[in-house]
Amino acid sequence: MRRLRPAAILLLAAAAPALAAAEARVPLADDPALARLLSETLEARPELRSAHAMVRAEHERVPQAGALPDPVLSLGLQNDGFGAIQVGKMETSYYSIGLSQTFPFPGKRALRAEAAAAGANAAVASLDRARLGAEADMRRAYVDLVLVRDRMALLRRLEALWARSEGTARARYESGGGAQTDLLRAQLERTRLRQRRVSLEAEERARVAVVNRLRGRPAAEPVETIAGLEALADPALPDRDAALADAEARSPELASARAGAQQADREAALARRERFPDVTVSAGVMPRGALEPMWQVGVSVPLPVFSGRKQSRAAAMSAARAENGAAAADAFAQVVRLRALERQEALAAALDTLALYRGGLLVQSRATAESALAQYVTGQVPFASVLDALAGTVADEEGFLGTAAEAQRLWIAEREVSLDEALPGGAAGGGGGMPGAGGAASAAAPARAAGGGAQAAASGGSSSSSSSMGGM
Repeated sequence: MRRLRPAAILLLAAAAPALAAAEARVPLADDPALARLLSETLEARPELRSAHAMVRAEHERVPQAGALPDPVLSLGLQNDGFGAIQVGKMETSYYSIGLSQTFPFPGKRALRAEAAAAGANAAVASLDRARLGAEADMRRAYVDLVLVRDRMALLRRLEALWARSEGTARARYESGGGAQTDLLRAQLERTRLRQRRVSLEAEERARVAVVNRLRGRPAAEPVETIAGLEALADPALPDRDAALADAEARSPELASARAGAQQADREAALARRERFPDVTVSAGVMPRGALEPMWQVGVSVPLPVFSGRKQSRAAAMSAARAENGAAAADAFAQVVRLRALERQEALAAALDTLALYRGGLLVQSRATAESALAQYVTGQVPFASVLDALAGTVADEEGFLGTAAEAQRLWIAEREVSLDEALPGGAAGGGGGMPGAGGAASAAAPARAAGGGAQAAASGGSSSSSSSMGGM
């Protein structure tokens, strides 16, 4: 049992930072730094101003659609002969003043207003999509920036670890107990770390520029973020039925499709009512100078003698469009439900993976690296074992960061009600498949693994934050 005590001490020491970080974690939605950025982006995005203007324009169409046609004023002169004005002299010569008003068949005005209101609802859905998209863009950019800064922090920890490895290799080489290749390899890895630092610093500047573009600020303006992904609470896994209901209730695409279906239905009802003619009422007076004035009233109704080629065809066309709109709304509802289920499964997988990382994998990986380095000092293992253990640590740390970022992105997609595919087992797994795969790869080829064996585990952790730390 005494031989197990140093390993237990290493496990407890490695677990301490994770336990401390878990005490004061805040949800992404409550991050004050992100809240300020969201407020700024909602004010700065021109897409939102454009969508707001379109909503106002569509709402202005509703009263227009339900209004009566403008009355018609007609002025005229009827005269006998071309020689002179005969008004007041000839009975058939007169001035005319007429007024006419068309009254649509009952129900037509209401249907036109309802169709226009449905069009306005579609514009509101477009505004909701623009707002949700703007918020999601900023949240994703923020998570990407935090992820890059976490990778830089990981790089600093690895630099300290490789400095110890180089010091150990140097001491063993100078004492004759180690090979020169061990020292050279440790120095090579430290140089590679400096190369990775240059890449990560460039990516951080790019991520800052993205955030500043979204909020309308200069590209190089500093951006404050939370301490790291471990400072963010994991997203809660919603109940399946509640997630489906929420997605259907908030999806702008589904709301737009349903508004389009409602508009097509109202237009179909209007087309059927167009078979019934409108009525035009007219009245006029004809002053005749010294003679008694004349007057007239009238009613005119169009005769639908060509309704078989016009009104009936229009009704059939509108009915087909209404059927298309209803089918499109059903299709959108199916996609919205599917994406909500995909996000839930992917989030469940990500949360389970994070639990594996925190529940032992990270602790074991860090302890393995420490143990390998300690045993190398005493000559119990070759330097290849140190490379193998460090490669596994890199892969596991990168996988953890990638999975934590992906869990936050899945929550962002849920708030956005995104229609993008979100299948579990992709980026949610940290981008490298099975945790610790980097260490297994390096067991078969230590030199290749230490130089780039963790690349697969690191590269997929963020779809938009592609710099890997493989080979650290």
